[in-house]
Amino acid sequence: MTAHRTAAAAAVAVAAPLLLTTWAAGPAQAHGAPTDPVSRVVACSPEGGSRTGSAACRAAIAANGAPFTAWDNLRVGGVNGQDRRLIPDGQLCSGGLPAYKGLDLARTDWPSTRLTPGAPLTLAYSSTIPHTGTFKLFLTKPGYDPTKPLKWSDLPTTPFATATDPSLVNGAYRIKAKLPADRSGHHVLYTIWQNSSTADTYYSCSDVVFPQAGNGSATGAGAGSDDAAGAGAGAAAGRRTPTASKTPSPSKSAAESAPASRPPATPTADQGAAADRSEPVADSSSSNSAALPLIAGGAAALALAAGLAVRLRRRPGR
Repeated sequence: MTAHRTAAAAAVAVAAPLLLTTWAAGPAQAHGAPTDPVSRVVACSPEGGSRTGSAACRAAIAANGAPFTAWDNLRVGGVNGQDRRLIPDGQLCSGGLPAYKGLDLARTDWPSTRLTPGAPLTLAYSSTIPHTGTFKLFLTKPGYDPTKPLKWSDLPTTPFATATDPSLVNGAYRIKAKLPADRSGHHVLYTIWQNSSTADTYYSCSDVVFPQAGNGSATGAGAGSDDAAGAGAGAAAGRRTPTASKTPSPSKSAAESAPASRPPATPTADQGAAADRSEPVADSSSSNSAALPLIAGGAAALALAAGLAVRLRRRPGR
């Protein structure tokens, strides 16, 4: 009997570390970013094709000290709708996260997408792990100066488009909207995705260029425009010059995207306290998408341990 008990205890001991690993990993969370109009984080990521080599992306990567490998992980935990209080002026594109600070550089040559004022727009938001939530789309006000850091005062208080729980089709959410008719020159399309099934909020900047007032063609895009470097993935009806380049595959599963989506080092904090802090923090409970295989492994280990214990108890001669 002592031998049987010893064997059962050993089986549980083998399973316990796996279960602890599963619990520590927590549930898989949402990841994503706009691919059309292409966001800065996607354009400057390894998935950005020729745009990654643009002067703006090289400068952003240098400012970071590391490439934007985790293009789908620019998220802040515990904001709970308090974006303008918790995300500092001048750090809107990075969400205030040091690991993405290069995205806040004030430049006129970011890879851009050409749009038409007042035209329909379909924003494609690639998601490597789906979740529910609300998208809010803002466009910088008339007269925006791209040579200065982006501030909340550069954006209207009301988004020009919102979408709650849109369908995920072929790996991307598609938010339909109508662009404001009074924009010209270089602007920033600012997208906020506030998850409802997690505590995360995602932030992204997409550089767009409209025709100058009184001019029939869009100007001011610089060397980083889509004409030079290729357009983002997805469909944008308001776009003038569609071209193609490599973008993140919207059909990746969570397991497939895990290696490419491994997050860089970012500040962490308890979700419950994050909303009361003046500095944004990344949610450490959902640092990557590896939770799914860990959960499966933990469940298998538990079943193995339980089965072994039952068989030992039923053996004759106890």
